[in-house]
Amino acid sequence: MNADSTDWLLEAENPSVRYFALTQLLDKPQNDSEVATAKDAIMHTGVVPTILAKQNADGGWESPEKFYAAKYKGTVWQLIILAELGADPTDERVKKACECILRSSQEHKSGGFSAWLSLTVGGGRYSGVLPCLTGNMVWSLIRLGFQDDERVRRGIDWIAHYQRFDDKDTQPPKEWPYEKLPMCFGKHSCHMGAAKALKALSEIPIGERSIEVKGCLERGAEYFLKHHIYKKSHNLDRVSKPGWLRFGFPLMYQDDALEILGILTKLGYKDERMQEAIDLVLSKQDKTGRWILENSFNGRFQTNIEQKDKPSKWITLNALTVLKRFYS
Repeated sequence: MNADSTDWLLEAENPSVRYFALTQLLDKPQNDSEVATAKDAIMHTGVVPTILAKQNADGGWESPEKFYAAKYKGTVWQLIILAELGADPTDERVKKACECILRSSQEHKSGGFSAWLSLTVGGGRYSGVLPCLTGNMVWSLIRLGFQDDERVRRGIDWIAHYQRFDDKDTQPPKEWPYEKLPMCFGKHSCHMGAAKALKALSEIPIGERSIEVKGCLERGAEYFLKHHIYKKSHNLDRVSKPGWLRFGFPLMYQDDALEILGILTKLGYKDERMQEAIDLVLSKQDKTGRWILENSFNGRFQTNIEQKDKPSKWITLNALTVLKRFYS
């Protein structure tokens, strides 16, 4: 490490980063007084209260039918941000937002989450169920206290049953949802959809993972390890997408090498095939021990989150968390 940036992350002006730094980097327990204070401050300072102040009476944001299409101001995207920032699951506004997305986006028949509203039967449209959206919503809902809700369990089952990790070696099945989503389930699975699925299932506590979930996690982890996180598996000299080397927060449906490393290290992986991506993370650290926000959707959010091309507390927190897990 070039320098220790922990004190910077612990500054009170960003209570979410302070909370996660205390718990993930310093290993302080939830009943620690500093942790409790930081957690409470999340709901009163900064981005979370600003987003919640713009919430509609129905629990969502923007036009109800544009819960996904209003990028990145609609309900889907606010739920992701609230989950990323550690919003309080017991807050009635947060609960209302979760209920809104379950009511609007979840497709009743399969349990997956759709980008479009069904005008005939309500809920998400059957033809609009997306793997990246399902992964993001299941992950967000688990983080926001809905893991034991039967509807979220159905979303978990959707991922475990339908998510594929193909690497141009097999053809996907011909039935739904595969035949309707060639961009997601082509001969090579969508990297981003695969990452969000893995992210969602990794949020389930180890002792509560079903056999199907464990199998899906193992297949997904091997898929990313085969790609050395961000490379073409059939030619490891080539990067799959240059954008995956530029770190951003929050990523919404996009992806990068740092997020995938975060998922794999959370699952306990310390595989040698991760080393190139770990070296990439280390190479981006500046002389003060901080990392830059290289990708941002600022200007398209309800409220901006950090500043692009400036030192980022979120990227620094996530980088340090990955390195701590990998080298411990």
